[in-house]
Amino acid sequence: MAWEDMLNHKCDIYHAVKDDRELGYGVTDTEHFTYQSEADIDDVDCHFHIKTGSYVITQSEPVNGYDARVKVSFPFGTDIRVNDKVVSKETGFSYIAELPRVIRNNHHIVVFCNREGTVKEAI
Repeated sequence: MAWEDMLNHKCDIYHAVKDDRELGYGVTDTEHFTYQSEADIDDVDCHFHIKTGSYVITQSEPVNGYDARVKVSFPFGTDIRVNDKVVSKETGFSYIAELPRVIRNNHHIVVFCNREGTVKEAI
């Protein structure tokens, strides 16, 4: 089995864009980052390494909190950066990328991504 065959997932990558925002009273936040509405890179081949126990669900009102740290593999040359938003095509979940690491002297890229969000309560 070739390594490229392992990349059985697809995702979109959104690069973080620095955006100054006005906080009021003449104060400007210069460390604010946003994401464009359209993906910077569409349909990227990847693989989400989902392990049991890599997530934490906290019960709160009105919905439950969901935190996860997931390893994602990309082909070498993928333009993935720190704080990029990675959106899974299969699940629609959004993750924020940590520092990308090049593996095996330009073989592939591994990034740990964090998901913080909510899970609707089961009815």
